[in-house]
Amino acid sequence: MTPTLRTERLALRAWRESDRAAFAALNADPVVMEHFPTTLTPAESDAFVDRIEATWSARGFGLWAVEVVAPDAAADDFIGYIGLWPWDSVSPGLVEVGWRLAHRSWGNGYAPEGALAALTFGFDDLGLDEIVSFTVPANTRSRRVMEKIGMTHAPKRDFDHPRVDPVAHPDFVRHVLYRITPADSTARPA
Repeated sequence: MTPTLRTERLALRAWRESDRAAFAALNADPVVMEHFPTTLTPAESDAFVDRIEATWSARGFGLWAVEVVAPDAAADDFIGYIGLWPWDSVSPGLVEVGWRLAHRSWGNGYAPEGALAALTFGFDDLGLDEIVSFTVPANTRSRRVMEKIGMTHAPKRDFDHPRVDPVAHPDFVRHVLYRITPADSTARPA
């Protein structure tokens, strides 16, 4: 079962069938997917939702669907995802905090707000010793979010992504890695 996390303006919740069309549109948006090798087809997007739901069942954590619930903002039933994701293909036991939000919701601080809630869940509920995040070096927007939530760049752990074809997509191979531990986290009370 996927727990619901609430922040001041967001609900991080279980996925609904009605989220799939909006998620497919988000994954097909070239602005949102600028720092990925390709956009996703509706079938690929649906398969990703299926993997998200399976990960929740198998691991007890995953990516939450996000909606805006703030009384002072326009309610929005689905703006994307924020959450924790296992990246055993990069390094066994590695857990990433990540986000992908619809372009219309950018610039409101939703990614750091939701990511801090995910970090708290990862440290307090899952007992993780470290959470990472990574992206291509050119993705300055995501790197700023990583820094806002207290993560620090670990240059010695930068890597070539094993799922990116270096011939077809050379600009998307190298990834910078940021990290945070419970002691570093601003998501935890002092």
